[in-house]
Amino acid sequence: MNSLVLETQCPDLQLLARGKVRDVYEVDEEHLLFVATDRISAFDVIMKNGVPGKGVLLTRISRFWFEWLGNRVPHHFVTANFEEMPASVRQYADQLAGRSMLVRRLNILPVEAIVRGYLAGSGWASYQKDTTVCGIQLPPGLRQCEKLPAPIYTPSTKADAGDHDLNISPEEAKRILGPVHAAKVESMALDLYETAREYAASKGILLADTKFEFGVDEMGRVTLADEILTPDSSRFWPAAGYVPGRDQPSFDKQFVRNYLESISFDKKEPVTLPENVVRRTLEKYREAAALLISDENRGQAPKNAKNETGTGPET
Repeated sequence: MNSLVLETQCPDLQLLARGKVRDVYEVDEEHLLFVATDRISAFDVIMKNGVPGKGVLLTRISRFWFEWLGNRVPHHFVTANFEEMPASVRQYADQLAGRSMLVRRLNILPVEAIVRGYLAGSGWASYQKDTTVCGIQLPPGLRQCEKLPAPIYTPSTKADAGDHDLNISPEEAKRILGPVHAAKVESMALDLYETAREYAASKGILLADTKFEFGVDEMGRVTLADEILTPDSSRFWPAAGYVPGRDQPSFDKQFVRNYLESISFDKKEPVTLPENVVRRTLEKYREAAALLISDENRGQAPKNAKNETGTGPET
């Protein structure tokens, strides 16, 4: 769990991409391998050092959500059981075990679907300027980290490693994706957020915001992809002690962001995180995993689950 994996080397698998956190390999014509390394990024910059075991925790949390939400929307997840993966993957157990997901291949859509239920981060910064977030007008007088009257969909562009994501309006997302795919992405993202927020609240966690990615499968269905609802892609706050009007303690990498802000990080050149920041960040990720993942819920869909396709996702 505490071994550090910053970059994988699997010469018998074709490396397709190294993202901010994930190494992606081709397994066969229909499947890819998503490997969660221990790299950590903030403000779209990959830090020089990583968080040992972080990728294992990310995979465990994503696996839980894919299984729990399994019949709610089509998704790309096949398995995270290493013993079920092809021999070409299992030969690299020392690097990949515990931090890999076998997924179905999709055509990934070039927009990230961000849903915000609370006013924080870049949303709060934008609101302070003109009471809007991604072109969406909000009521005046809201405080930092205040719960919004209703969750809002605030998409962004997808940036390569080293580049910055850019917030865009839902209308701009519609121009990029086309009206049909844009509408589907927005409705699925909002539905998933609402469902996950209700579950997280039952575990003492406020899901402030989160980011989803979607692709299109061979049948043209908009399909949930990448990781979901992890501390890397979400803001998790402890419900106990929540008070709007200030920053909240968190279970995510906000600890890293706060440190970088304290040293006037230029948001361009990577830095080495101090050991105490690495340790505290890992503690937060572990705490989030322990609170969210319940064995009795593993593999069960929410009680109000709806089936988007009539047959459930093909996994």
